[in-house]
Amino acid sequence: MNRVWATVALALATFMQVLDTTITNVAVPSIAGDLGASVTEGTWVITSFGVSNAISVLLAGWVARRFGEVRVFMVATIGFVTTSFLSGISPTLDSLIFCRVLQGALAGPLIPLSQSLLLATYPKEKQGLALALWAMMVVIAPICGPIFGGWITDNWVWGGIFFINVPIGALVIGLSAWQLKGRETPTEQLPVDRVGLALLVLAVSALQVMLDLGNQKDWFNSGEIVALALVAAVCGVALLVWERDEPYPVLDLDLFRDRNFTVGVLCTSLGFLMYFGSVLLLPLLMQENLGYTATLAGLATAPIGLMPVLLAPMIGRYANRVDLRYLVTFAFAVFAVCFYWRTHYTPAISFGWLAWPQFVQGVGLACFLIPLTTITLSRVPPERMASAASMSNFLRTMSGSVGVSLLTTWWDNLATVHHSDLTDKVSRYDALWREQGAALGGATSPQALAEVNQQATQLAYFMSAGDIFWLFSILFLLLIVLVWFARPPFAAKE
Repeated sequence: MNRVWATVALALATFMQVLDTTITNVAVPSIAGDLGASVTEGTWVITSFGVSNAISVLLAGWVARRFGEVRVFMVATIGFVTTSFLSGISPTLDSLIFCRVLQGALAGPLIPLSQSLLLATYPKEKQGLALALWAMMVVIAPICGPIFGGWITDNWVWGGIFFINVPIGALVIGLSAWQLKGRETPTEQLPVDRVGLALLVLAVSALQVMLDLGNQKDWFNSGEIVALALVAAVCGVALLVWERDEPYPVLDLDLFRDRNFTVGVLCTSLGFLMYFGSVLLLPLLMQENLGYTATLAGLATAPIGLMPVLLAPMIGRYANRVDLRYLVTFAFAVFAVCFYWRTHYTPAISFGWLAWPQFVQGVGLACFLIPLTTITLSRVPPERMASAASMSNFLRTMSGSVGVSLLTTWWDNLATVHHSDLTDKVSRYDALWREQGAALGGATSPQALAEVNQQATQLAYFMSAGDIFWLFSILFLLLIVLVWFARPPFAAKE
């Protein structure tokens, strides 16, 4: 076996999966427009992937032990590539969402198994270097995603953002079949919590569909939304009750008895909800209200990945020399400053002032996930480490999907309120109206009003985004307080 080629295959699998979580963000307006959907409906392309991916991540360890790591990795990669192609040729929004659900489910095992197989490829003294190379793919992909997605959408078709996985995946499949042959891991006949799994799928699916459709259906004035809320609540409560006495639970709730695990999961999930939600909101703001192309929006958002590329290896190496709570405090403080910075955005904002907060936030991002993951798992015994890692990844991924749904709905609703306030104050005697009339060469009142209304709509969406950014800034400051409830030492248990 050639370790170099095995590393290339496993690193590319990671790159492909992470790329797919960011490449769609800048393409949402194009996808929605081409398929005859609203931008809010277009975000279902992201949330549907996220929910199925979260559930799949939770089950990845069980599936790998039941059927073998190499076999599951190969099947997942082939399935991921196939569903990527099908996503790219989907003729309707419904068919695209269906393909994205399948794609998310098949993507779940790729990252944990690529990491596990990579570690098994190297002797212990070289595993640190191997993990560093693997981690580089995780931080490089978010830089490439918005840029690739923007360029492909503007210069080809939106389906190209999914087709890009086909050549990468084909290379991964070929190299893996060559290098991982004969390396299958032992399999076990493991029990599965079928009732718990069914309740989990029903609860999170109903919750996500409720959040996605809520605004469109006028929330609880719709019987459909009420029914979805009841299904989510009943199945969620039943899941918590069932898992208490289940010997092989799909969710190991006893992990929350560990203070550090609870604090770490809360900080990671809430932080990721705000971070990932804003990663989608910013390109929408640029394209829908500033007239940016997908390429320009991608270039403006991509700088957030630059500093993690440089800092992540150093943080991974030297983090054990400092109290990790200081690193997380620094990360949340940077996030708070950057979100407050964005509250000053106006329709006159320049490209540079959109990109700079992204670059600065990248410094905080480098100190976010690695220290928090260490804090989360610091007191978990070895025999429960797999369950703890799966649980934390599930909640983080799920929170990202929930964040996207909540944020797009909230952004639209707040914009409606601000637009109403702005237009209520407009009359033919206002300076703004007179200026527009003069600018239009003595245009009639309806023409001037239409122009003022368009400007009010643009300003309303910026004001709405500013409200959200202001709240996120405050919440990140509150998370600083929360992280100090964790207790050192933060070295993992032997």
